[in-house]
Amino acid sequence: MKTAFVYILASKKNGTLYTGVTSDLVKRVANHKMRETEGFSSKYEVYILVYYECHDDLREAIMREKRIKRWRRSWKLELIEKSNPNWRDLYDDIVG
Repeated sequence: MKTAFVYILASKKNGTLYTGVTSDLVKRVANHKMRETEGFSSKYEVYILVYYECHDDLREAIMREKRIKRWRRSWKLELIEKSNPNWRDLYDDIVG
């Protein structure tokens, strides 16, 4: 089994949100920050890691990501603000 992460990036507090899943959170968020991947996050400048959760199973993480993507925006904001009320960039926390 491989550890997987569900994460949410934001453009700013209450800004555009991006939800993703990865097995390497540090590398994936760095890719977003360095704009190495073209797509939604690059187009809308969504680079601030505001939420993440760890899963023991990649399939479980993918299912969770899909559920979160279907949520209303207000639910996503509530999820973020429960653990990160100031919308800090959590990237520095995960790189050590």
